[in-house]
Amino acid sequence: MTTAALSWTELEALTDFQIDTVNGQTNAQARLRLFGCPESAVRVTLYRDHHAWCPYCQKVWLWLEEKQIPYRIAKVTMFCYGEKESWYKRKVPSGMLPALELDGKLITESDDILIALERVFKPLGWGMEDALVMPLRRLERRLFRAWCSWLCRPASSPQEEQYNREQFVEMVALVEQALASTPGAYFLEEFSTADVIFTPYVERMNASLFYYKGYSLREANPHLSAWFEAMESRLTYRGTQSDFHTHAHDLPPQMGGCWENGEPQMLINQARVDNGPWLGLPDVTYPEPETSGAEALQRVIKHRHNIIRVNPAGDRLFDEALRCALTRMMTGEVCQPPAGSDVALRYLRDRISVPRDMSIYAAKRLRESLESTAALVGDGQGIPISQKHRRDQDPANFAIA
Repeated sequence: MTTAALSWTELEALTDFQIDTVNGQTNAQARLRLFGCPESAVRVTLYRDHHAWCPYCQKVWLWLEEKQIPYRIAKVTMFCYGEKESWYKRKVPSGMLPALELDGKLITESDDILIALERVFKPLGWGMEDALVMPLRRLERRLFRAWCSWLCRPASSPQEEQYNREQFVEMVALVEQALASTPGAYFLEEFSTADVIFTPYVERMNASLFYYKGYSLREANPHLSAWFEAMESRLTYRGTQSDFHTHAHDLPPQMGGCWENGEPQMLINQARVDNGPWLGLPDVTYPEPETSGAEALQRVIKHRHNIIRVNPAGDRLFDEALRCALTRMMTGEVCQPPAGSDVALRYLRDRISVPRDMSIYAAKRLRESLESTAALVGDGQGIPISQKHRRDQDPANFAIA
């Protein structure tokens, strides 16, 4: 038995989810962060990408949140999903992200930004140039290079694929040793700059290798697993954290390509990341918040006109189909969508971006509902996501609420 889709007014009554973007928990929607300070205390402006995809932006973002430094955020388009704004090119001719203004002085390169911030606001635990941190910085770069060699360069033979895998696994073993040498879960005795440095690319390694190589970084390495759990205990990290689906599809145009190995486990992993079920994937392990459904609903309602407008289906058809999916997500009632809406629902399912649009569990709940609703009418898939660019994610469509 099916139920009728709730109206937008009825759906609005089912969510009271709100976040204080200025003084509340770390979030991707903020344009100003004060942490309870007056706006006159702001000395920093962070220029980062609209989509929260940029790993170097995440590094600076997480550091500022951990230190609770009041700052403004100006969002810029990454080339892979649109043209950079002319005002930013005038400010930073290279177009490099992130950039940061500190007391009116412009700084680029994420490491240089952190060093400059440390000199003004003091280090986060141990600093970038500390004798304990420097070898960890070098280790992170070695791990990065091994990851790129395996993921971003096509192997000419099975033997080369295996060699690249072994080289990466050997580097991960060194990371495991570094984590095992401390009494807690972090890279040093307590959370510090060292953990901020590792966060962006280790998160992306976890996602990309699961999807393209069938290798689960988090499940195969106990010390990294404990490190991820420790990071997820921090609300700062949760606010910047992405999921497997977002990373698997935003990385190829940024990295110049990600190469599948075609192995059975890779195919299983890829099907699950793309088609679900998404709950239980090793991209997050902290308990799901009770507000995840309400958050997803609130975010869709806020942007529903643009969501409907950019969908390839007709507005009326997709409006009804979307309300069916949201009705199911919030009430558990099966709601039959209109014929032909399966492609439209899966188009949206594939383009939810974490944390740009919503937090990781909210996205999982919304994807599950979109997929289960689409399955009622067919197995049609949305327009494939491009491997060369993400112009389907042009931020101009969502820059204004």
